[in-house]
Amino acid sequence: MDARASAGAAPTTRLFCANRGTDSGGYCVAEMDRDRYEYALSPITVGRVELRNRIFVPAHTTNYGEDHLPSPRHLAYHEARARGGAGLIIFESIRVHPTSLGKPQGIAGYDKRCVERFQQISNAVHRHGAKLFGQIIHLGRQIDGDPVRVVPWAPSPIPWDPMSPIPHVMDQGDIAALIEGFVTSASHVLSGGLDGLEVHVGHGHLLQQFLSPASNQRNDEYGGTEENRLRLTLEVLEAVRDAVGPDACLGIRVSADEYLPAGLGVDDMIRIVPNVLKAVPLDFVNVSHSAYHNSYTLATQMADMAFATQPFRNLAASIRAAVRSHNHRTPVMAVCKFRTVEEADSMIGSGRADMVGMARAHIADPDLVVKATNGREDETRICIGCNQGCAGFLEKGLPITCLVSPSTGKESVWTPDPHDDRAERPRRVLVIGGGPAGLEAAWVAAARGHDVELWEKSKELGGQINWMKSMPLRRDFLVLTDTQIAACLRFGVTIKTEIEATARMARDADPDTIVLAVGSVPTPIAFEGGGEAVTLQAALTRSGDLGDEIAFYDTTGGWASASVVEYLAGLGKRLTVFIPTPSFAPHITKYSRPAVLKRMRDLGVRFLPMHRINRFEDGKVEVENMAYGTTHELDGFDAMVGAGPGRALSALHRELTSIMDDRSLVSVGDCVAPRTALEAVYEGHAAARAL
Repeated sequence: MDARASAGAAPTTRLFCANRGTDSGGYCVAEMDRDRYEYALSPITVGRVELRNRIFVPAHTTNYGEDHLPSPRHLAYHEARARGGAGLIIFESIRVHPTSLGKPQGIAGYDKRCVERFQQISNAVHRHGAKLFGQIIHLGRQIDGDPVRVVPWAPSPIPWDPMSPIPHVMDQGDIAALIEGFVTSASHVLSGGLDGLEVHVGHGHLLQQFLSPASNQRNDEYGGTEENRLRLTLEVLEAVRDAVGPDACLGIRVSADEYLPAGLGVDDMIRIVPNVLKAVPLDFVNVSHSAYHNSYTLATQMADMAFATQPFRNLAASIRAAVRSHNHRTPVMAVCKFRTVEEADSMIGSGRADMVGMARAHIADPDLVVKATNGREDETRICIGCNQGCAGFLEKGLPITCLVSPSTGKESVWTPDPHDDRAERPRRVLVIGGGPAGLEAAWVAAARGHDVELWEKSKELGGQINWMKSMPLRRDFLVLTDTQIAACLRFGVTIKTEIEATARMARDADPDTIVLAVGSVPTPIAFEGGGEAVTLQAALTRSGDLGDEIAFYDTTGGWASASVVEYLAGLGKRLTVFIPTPSFAPHITKYSRPAVLKRMRDLGVRFLPMHRINRFEDGKVEVENMAYGTTHELDGFDAMVGAGPGRALSALHRELTSIMDDRSLVSVGDCVAPRTALEAVYEGHAAARAL
């Protein structure tokens, strides 16, 4: 089968979805009707700041800071999103006191050295017509004090996680220092040329810790009643407003629902927010949700693809209705899981928000707004909510990246759009393998001007991503490959499916470069004492044959195993998950794992950590308790499913190496070593950029 498209033809995603079937989870975009975006793309004045449209990039930690200062990497990152059409960018959390610094990447707003760096970034953002606000914050009890050797501060001696340090209980002197830090940081931010300020009163950070009864057990004037718990927030806001004057743009970010037992809910916040606006003149309210607490609430903060959107939409709408009912005209902003300008336009047009924030959507594609404005939505790299390159890297203390857009964080090295990075010498490129690594290599190379042909042995492109069709909560991954295939068609990649490549065929095709992306194959786990487990892929294909009582052995600790467990449990099967390590799914970010575990608890999944399986025969499992070194037997299982490492398909690389002359050869993705789509897409992208 041979599919061709010229670069000038640019098929839309709708065309591709028609071939694949819209019920496959693919993402389809209709041709643009500019009137649909009259709300999102209309200007708005916030305080005295005029914004060209109502789409903003919310503050989000990037880990791009250097020596506690904004960095050139910050500049390139934010300039790309300003160039891409956002009306407003809010710079990530600017720490107001040394006890809030944490990692070396944390930005010290109280340090006067930050002013010059902010000036450089604000100049870059302003050059492209966007505005830049700064978010000033103290993170409170969840800060990791080890990097700078300080103790975290909090209203009460309650850690954010049972294994975390007990925080220092703030006294009046600490509170005075905190307020002074907010004032100093606000002055530095505005001196750096930023257009406004956002005081963070949400996400379970310090001001919310004082505000919430779940984290404030004080019995002085800052604890007890709601009026007392709100006192510190009002003192900070009043001090900052007095310092910056009535004309400076000043707003707040709040959590409309902490999703935390004994915490603040939306009924509380629709009462509290109007009271704050009555007490202090503010120019906007940015509505988010969650509390930084190691439980289910943390997973809502950057809700992954498994979450529905409507509950979060309702929060901003409720706060806006409460604000308007008290005769405040203050603009109200909404965030969370907005992926397209169309979604933002609907939210604003229905009167549920005045502006819409899109953080991960802009991480995935900085040109999001420009593409929508120009009718090029089909070219947008859509955020799939995987939380692997953003939240996952954030948790590790690494600079954030993006699974669907490897150029994120590398804007000074790679242009966000590969088409703007034209190759000096076009080559004939053969890509073997049509999974996420091969598709990425193919479209990026073609966008840069190379003549690209892609071979795939199966009838359908997508590789192992296609297994997601069986799992409703993971099907957004199909958006990734739909987008990649549409890009291949747009840039003229010749696609040949159902072709089993050999080394001789590849050599005879006479390419200048061969990119091998043939992936890996699952291998069943064979137990030392006898028996073997069904692979994850086989379990998805034969789920009806597995019976009702299933033993599941997980040696990988990642999304693949968790997704299959959840899928099988969702079919009504009873699962007992054996794990040789102390915890389930340790490789899933803490920003998603609590929600995964909650859903599995609700489905009745049973977990046995620190249990290694030695044998499986006739429905009986012999397990070894890793903590005690004892073994025992469990009976009554209909099937054993195992998540183990796959096997890299490296034979073709070896064969080509032995017969290649001066042609270049590079392997990417799982055929190097089985990992995840994050590494596969990155390596495919990097290989194409290097051509």
